[in-house]
Amino acid sequence: MLQTISELSIENKIFYAVLVFSWTVYLWEAYLAYRQRRVYQTTTHVPVELGKIMDAETFEKSRLYQLDKSNFSFWSGLYSETEGTLILLLGGIPFVWRVSGAVIARFGLGNEYEISQSLVFLMLATLFSACTGLPWSIYNTFVIEEKHGFNQQTLGFFLKDAVKKFVVTQCILLPVTSLLLYIIKIGGDYFFIYAWLFTLAVSLVLVTIYADYIAPLFDKFTPLPEGELKEEIESMAKSISFPLTKVYVVEGSKRSSHSNAYFYGFFKNKRIVLFDTLLEDYSPLNKVGEAETEHSEENDAEGESKAKPKNKKQGCNNPEVLAVLGHELGHWKLGHTVKNIVISQMNSFLCFFLFAALIGRKELFLAFGFHDSQPTLIGLMIIFQFIFSPYNELLSFCLTVLSRRFEFQADAFALGMGRASELYSALIKLNKDNLGFPVADWLFSTWHYSHPPLLERLRALGGPKQD
Repeated sequence: MLQTISELSIENKIFYAVLVFSWTVYLWEAYLAYRQRRVYQTTTHVPVELGKIMDAETFEKSRLYQLDKSNFSFWSGLYSETEGTLILLLGGIPFVWRVSGAVIARFGLGNEYEISQSLVFLMLATLFSACTGLPWSIYNTFVIEEKHGFNQQTLGFFLKDAVKKFVVTQCILLPVTSLLLYIIKIGGDYFFIYAWLFTLAVSLVLVTIYADYIAPLFDKFTPLPEGELKEEIESMAKSISFPLTKVYVVEGSKRSSHSNAYFYGFFKNKRIVLFDTLLEDYSPLNKVGEAETEHSEENDAEGESKAKPKNKKQGCNNPEVLAVLGHELGHWKLGHTVKNIVISQMNSFLCFFLFAALIGRKELFLAFGFHDSQPTLIGLMIIFQFIFSPYNELLSFCLTVLSRRFEFQADAFALGMGRASELYSALIKLNKDNLGFPVADWLFSTWHYSHPPLLERLRALGGPKQD
């Protein structure tokens, strides 16, 4: 006979509350995705207000691309939620912990070597996650992205990259985790302050070294050659006192034809990174298109070609690149980067403070199958991942709303620099290059979009480009 809720032990109440909330969030996300999927399915013609900025062919391509992504997201999300539920119901976490203990026992280490056991647990857990996620990643890359013309990778390159990412992740994750656990163990009553300061220091170091030492392990970075674009970027940076030291072009085209740009660094050592797919003059796809056009012209001269292929250039021209960077530098000038760091660290401190208050509660460990021990790493996982999940959902939504506000402000900053027209055309080009669908369900976009929908941004910039 089933127990009533009031008859359940406190640990069972915690366990079932975690499961119920997890599935509630999943069903909410599935409902939002269903609403957006209906938009993809029913909006088959270019809306009148988009007629001047998007042709019917690109609109249909973006619709089908986003529809495929939405369907994939449904099945992968369902698998992920089911897998997580089964792991909890079948006692997967304590099982892996016991396996970790057996592994270190083979090296003559007992239960008193908790940090060593925690590192083995972490390695096994991340390996399991990587293996179960690999088929989904392969399908996404070599079926969906390939079908819609974005994938540039071979299977060998992809697998080599996956192994490299796993190894690099372990090289960072294991030492950082061992030090964090050690600090918590020896920190006394105020360990949460020391743990927070440690994670702050690690995050600042990683942000500083990522593009110089970690990212080049996966992608080729080259300095932007001397020329008009580099001179104009340096001039624009100087005009707003942005302490630019280097401008790089990253060879993103060997993975995907999606485009991006970002800056990084602290204090007086800022760098800008541009994807080659963002730059009209650098995109390899444009070079292929030019070669095809030249071949077509030769065939025309010989009477062998009936029609020339369309030569649609990818990326932005120099004025548009500068407008995009004007937007990105606006984030810096308006203090968005600092504000995000402050919010992140305030949240981190709060979480460690609450963790310190909860880590001694034995019922939290009992709820997840730990009857004889209370490992610190497991406590971190239970509290940060499960107990804080309602708070994390609320925080995520608030940050999404804040991010959209920051994006509008950065657009306005670029407008103030006199680059509204160029940013307008750049946003349209980037939306086309990345097959972004410009029509969104209001509830889906409110919950998920960290950037405002395209039409809202274009309206804020003051209407269509005047030639």
